[in-house]
Amino acid sequence: MQLIAHQTAARLLSPKPPRASDRNITYAMAMTDLGRVLVARSDAGICAILFGDSDDDLAADLKTRFADTPLKADNAALRSELSQVLNFIGAPSDKLDFAVDMRGTPFQCRVWAALRAIPVGVTITYAELAKRIGAPRAVRAVAGACAANPVALAIPCHRVVRSDGRLAGYRWGLERKRALRDREAQR
Repeated sequence: MQLIAHQTAARLLSPKPPRASDRNITYAMAMTDLGRVLVARSDAGICAILFGDSDDDLAADLKTRFADTPLKADNAALRSELSQVLNFIGAPSDKLDFAVDMRGTPFQCRVWAALRAIPVGVTITYAELAKRIGAPRAVRAVAGACAANPVALAIPCHRVVRSDGRLAGYRWGLERKRALRDREAQR
């Protein structure tokens, strides 16, 4: 029985391998009032929306995430997606209109899919998110999946708070999380 449980856990927690179809990942960067933002697209869709303080840090983060895939900076190729992200940051709307390439464990992808169903301006707790994916005792694992989210905004982990309503960790800083939530609340 322990072997079956271990194999199931290993299958759920093992990240998906890079896709053979990824010939390259194209990315673009821009300045926002929340700092620098990077938007990256694979053959399957947007695979990263990252916040940072410098282009070098953002490029290094992307390189770490996609170490075996050629990366190409090309703002013109991502003009539409970058524009949508910049507009969303300034004035949040219902959804970003592009395909999202979710790469993670099956558990992470379940969490991320549930996050995508949370409407703009709505906040839920990590415990509620765990219930929504059918894993009510996996609150810490849900928080870990939120922390591993590489596609900020399109997978809106900034809409999740602690059970007491306070803000908890956000990969790109609590100030950014607070600013995004405040903007969405004013919508």
